[in-house]
Order: sequence, then structure tokens, then C-alpha cells
Amino acid sequence: MAVQTIYLGGGCFWCTEAVFDRVRGIVDVESGYANGHLDHPSYEAICTGQTGHAEVVKLEYDSDVIGLRDLLLIFFATHDPTTLNRQGNDVGTQYRSAVFTTNAEQAKVAAELMQEMRDDGAYDSPIVTELEPIKAYWPAEAYHQDYFLQHPNQGYCAFVVGPKVQKFQNAFARWLKN
Repeated sequence: MAVQTIYLGGGCFWCTEAVFDRVRGIVDVESGYANGHLDHPSYEAICTGQTGHAEVVKLEYDSDVIGLRDLLLIFFATHDPTTLNRQGNDVGTQYRSAVFTTNAEQAKVAAELMQEMRDDGAYDSPIVTELEPIKAYWPAEAYHQDYFLQHPNQGYCAFVVGPKVQKFQNAFARWLKN
């Protein structure tokens, strides 16, 4: 097993976590806060927009099972990388689209894929996804972990998270965990 780690911000981490929990080759998914300037931030603090953090998932994946390019294709297909500091009705810098890498190879793969998408006109608007190394990461509070799994009928989960999970399952069935 060749386990690697990358941090992805695709808006609300409940959505991103719920998608990647279902991906074959994912070893662990943890919701958290990345690249802000406050140590041990709380959810309330990051929601002010003053801490600089993005809501992210820390993905540990087996690169012998799924490559980074495939993970990033899932990531870009399950959120809107063209909206600055928002995903749907979730608005604020904490909801920005971001790829925080742990090594130069990850940065290279992500930059190449993003350039391919630009060249191919994959989106009607410019991609605004941040691409930079991870500088700081803090796990989110326990109640945020596995939120969709624990609360599938909660309003936000039923009407926002659920459809994103379904979109992933329809578009990437070959990557579903057994």
C-alpha cells in the first residue's frame, strides 16, 4: 500500500467528505480547516471569514489503487471550481475551491489537469481553484466528522449533500467502494 495525503476544499466539507468516503482507494477522510493564520480554529471562528482557513477534507489514499489524477477528476466534477469563495448558497472564503498539496508531484499533476481543463473549455467560466502547498491543517470538531453518514435526513444533507453523492455515484461508478 502506497498511502499519500492531499487536502481538498470543495465548499462545505460535509459534501466533500461524503463523496470521498465512497471512493475506492481512499484510506481515510477527515474534515478540517487548512491554510489559515489561527491555530486550533473553531467552526465559529472560521465562519467569520477572518481566519483565512478553507473548509477541506484531508484525504489519505492508496495511490496503488487510485491515482491523484482520478481523485482530482472526481473532485472537480463534484463541486464548482469557477465560483470564488462560494458553493451554491454557502458563501465565504472558507468555502473556496482549493487543492493543498503535500509534495511537488501532486502540485504538478494538479496544475497540469487544471490547465487541460482550461484548454479544453471544460467550464464556461475561469477556474478559480487555489493550488498551493499545505501550510497548516487542523481537524474539525468531532460533530463534523462523518456528518452525512450520521445525519442523512437532516435538511442540508438531504437537499445538498445527497445530490452531490448521487452525482458522484452516477458519473464515477467504477470508483465506488464495494
